Amino acid sequence: MEDYNKIIESLGVRYIKSKNIKILQPVTVENYYDVGNTILLLHRGEISFGENKTVLNEGDMLFVPGGRLTPITYGKNNPVKLTNEDLLNNKDKFFSPNKNYSHVGVELDSYSYVTFEAKVFDSVNFFASLDIPPFVISNAPRLSDTIIEIIKEELTSFPGKERLIKVNTEKVVIEIIRYILEKRLFVEQLATNSTYFKDPRLIDIFTFIKKNLGGDLSNKVLANVANVSEDYVGQYFKMLTGINPQDYIEYQRMEMAVNLLRTTKKSIREIGAEVGYNDTAYFCRRFKMMFGVPAGKMRKRESLMNL
Repeated sequence: MEDYNKIIESLGVRYIKSKNIKILQPVTVENYYDVGNTILLLHRGEISFGENKTVLNEGDMLFVPGGRLTPITYGKNNPVKLTNEDLLNNKDKFFSPNKNYSHVGVELDSYSYVTFEAKVFDSVNFFASLDIPPFVISNAPRLSDTIIEIIKEELTSFPGKERLIKVNTEKVVIEIIRYILEKRLFVEQLATNSTYFKDPRLIDIFTFIKKNLGGDLSNKVLANVANVSEDYVGQYFKMLTGINPQDYIEYQRMEMAVNLLRTTKKSIREIGAEVGYNDTAYFCRRFKMMFGVPAGKMRKRESLMNL
């Protein structure tokens, strides 16, 4: 248990966004994806997810780790099937944000969601590093109450709003980890993480990658950081994390690109160069391959979600 306490203490948690949403008509998003971790609380109606169409009961929560692509159906009875890209131009036909915090959770066919970042040593997406699928959280009232508190704060302009949202987002992360531990979910993945997060050479690699996303991150460079041979560094990294370093680097670069799209007005060319892609066309191809939407439309999606 002490290992898990150390991981929790090392987590840097950052709130990204939250909303309470009314479902206007049934829709299936065939390739839901976000670089942030998202927890969704179903108030009324029906939501299902995954290839097996696992159904949430009212009061259940769906946790989707950052970077995991999954189909999600909101509502039932012959839902319209759309990709993320198609949804951009039709969002207001299917969803409506509830802007009255006194009504959070009481509307028919409604859900709330919170999206957040949780990184170990401010470098590694903790939940993505577990390589776990989306899963249902049931009978967790402390967690669902905390989600509602975040939504209510987001809809106010009271002093201390940002501080309370930050504190409650950290509580969400802890409650999710506690749920995983109490239900003994993903035991092997957690054990692996608690081991490799102690390895100082791996931590050095993570830190170097984060600080140099726009630069040379070849295996030769990483080998020098970890003081191992170039031939061995890829094997070493994959042995401890389950992913090869170049795939991890691309995910980190794309995660940073999404953050820049969300928070700046920089051009696609500027963002691509900042995250290590001098060839803008190649950056755009890789971005669309990963997220299912072009970078420009991702920015449009974020602006729509913040209405």
